[in-house]
Amino acid sequence: MIPAPLAGALACVVIWFVLGGFSLVPAAGASFARRAAFPLGALAGLALAAFGLRAIWEPAASATLLLGLPGMPFHVRLDPLAGFFLFLLGAVSTAISISAAGYFRGETPGRLALIGLQYFVFLASMALVILADDAYLFMVAWETMALASYFLVTTDHQQSAIRGAGFLYLLIAHLGALAILLCFGILHGGRGDYTFAALSSAHLTPQWATVAFLLAFFGFGAKAGMIPLHAWLPEAHPAAPSPVSALMSGVMIKTAIYGMVRVIYDLIGGVRWEWGVIVLVIAAGTTLFGVLYALMQHDLKRLLAYHSVENIGIILLGLGMSMVFIGFGHPMAGALGLIAALYHTLNHAVFKGLLFLGAGSILHARGLRDLNDMGGLIRTMPKTALYFLVGALAISALPPLNGFVSEWLTFQVALQAPILGHSVVRSILPLFAATLALAGALTAMCFVKVYGIAFLGQPREPRHPVRDPHAHSGGDVGPMEQFGMAWLAAGCVVLGVFPVAMLTVLNRVAASLTGTGLSTDALASGWLWLVPTTPAQASYSPVIFLVVIVGVVLLTALLVHRFYHGRVRRSDPWDCGFPEQTPRMQDTADAFGQPIRHVFGPIYLMKRSLPGPDDASPRFVLKIEDRHWYWIYLPIARLADFVSARVALLQQGRISFYLLYSFLTLIALLVFVA
Repeated sequence: MIPAPLAGALACVVIWFVLGGFSLVPAAGASFARRAAFPLGALAGLALAAFGLRAIWEPAASATLLLGLPGMPFHVRLDPLAGFFLFLLGAVSTAISISAAGYFRGETPGRLALIGLQYFVFLASMALVILADDAYLFMVAWETMALASYFLVTTDHQQSAIRGAGFLYLLIAHLGALAILLCFGILHGGRGDYTFAALSSAHLTPQWATVAFLLAFFGFGAKAGMIPLHAWLPEAHPAAPSPVSALMSGVMIKTAIYGMVRVIYDLIGGVRWEWGVIVLVIAAGTTLFGVLYALMQHDLKRLLAYHSVENIGIILLGLGMSMVFIGFGHPMAGALGLIAALYHTLNHAVFKGLLFLGAGSILHARGLRDLNDMGGLIRTMPKTALYFLVGALAISALPPLNGFVSEWLTFQVALQAPILGHSVVRSILPLFAATLALAGALTAMCFVKVYGIAFLGQPREPRHPVRDPHAHSGGDVGPMEQFGMAWLAAGCVVLGVFPVAMLTVLNRVAASLTGTGLSTDALASGWLWLVPTTPAQASYSPVIFLVVIVGVVLLTALLVHRFYHGRVRRSDPWDCGFPEQTPRMQDTADAFGQPIRHVFGPIYLMKRSLPGPDDASPRFVLKIEDRHWYWIYLPIARLADFVSARVALLQQGRISFYLLYSFLTLIALLVFVA
């Protein structure tokens, strides 16, 4: 008999598959998808989150399903690590599914039926990736997830740019899947058993263990969006419908983090500090690259996509520090690094899902994605503006919201560097912490730009046509889209104000992987104080911080009301002698990022074009491109074209040539094999 949490999780997966199938039923499919499928999918997500949270506190449970191939059935397992990621998937997908019910309401029946099928298959396949307990089921679910998300990305496949974005995503996804498959092959070693229990019992030499680690890091990093494998992410996220973008950025790339933790900590084991240094170097580059390129974007969804790259780097910083400490024989500090990484994984899923839903609300209500076309949206979309502000503060790591907690924990891990015996590694860990600090400051600057330009100021006259055919010029979005954003905004507040409860949950997850958890001082500090190590070293109380903020605001309001009420004179602001202010005189998104372009100029590939004398609308154009395209991707593409052109010469279309090839192959086999 399958234990209750595992049976409940599998039932939620089956419900998602059934909802996807019912969405394709003729005639009634579109109506069902519009009215019932997404709300029912949200309820299944909520139940999955509950089962995942329960599994963290119970012993690991496993089962063999009556599916698969003869002699190779599917195996599933629910342990604390899988339970945590199922909780993340269920909680975030609940909000996104509710929002999707309102977002897709205006779709045509044919498109809506296909979207419903692909959407729920996508959710179910992500859950199966987390539940898989053998390499066979894992790869089947992994490829199903990639294909379902590809079809969702290319929903508007009539546009060539979207088809190109989908192809790039699928290409990099399959390259990563090939690396993961090779990693499983090394762990398998020809023993005939693909269960994770058999793979984890493999006795690898240090060299083969490192090869397996590198393959896993490359394969899962391609799906996560770390550099230089990030190229698909800023292309695919803007191309997909906004709820799909929220699901991909908030949840799908976290399945890559799950796979990375599962394979490195659980299946390979014997974590080495050299692996951690490799992860830290890639993580630092990913973090800075993501935030610097996000600052240069004026397409809101593309900007958020680059911030996903940045936050994957922050998660990898925590994982890299964890590996370094475990490799040097400090499992307690390593557990803290793993907890910081997993906490930021959850936090990023919540606030990035919120921000993508906010961007989708703007697109759905106004048909705008370009920041230079926005302005004054706080007046016409006040609720969206409020929820987006919560997400912007959270991603900027401002207390007392959730983004601050996980980044603060990552800093606390770096401050454990003095316990390391290796002088070089001990000296470079603070440098990676400085990278995180710089990224946090640049992120805050970026979202000052986003919120100030999009929601504040005066409305601008859009220079680009409406991109969403269902966009309207009325007020805010509907109640379902607002509820989805409110759910995630509440998550940002709860995870930020009450982090001690989540720390206890994540401590069980870390202990199941590393064999040890946090100190008793950290766990005995109570709900009011967050203590990562000992109270003498560091502590943080978000509740007291929140009380201080509220007290200062109320005291200021009281003093202003007591001493200045009635004395304020309202008048127009200083106009520099030119009172005819227009929306065009406001800062644009491009102008806001100009100081960063000057400071970090060598990082960007900038192309400037000046208007000619015959241009109908003279305008200076600045285009910033990713150097990785010219350093890595285009050379590989040209090499592939060159090789394929030479190989094509073998295809003569004549049977005599093909018989000759077969004869030569047979002779070569007889000579070299026999």
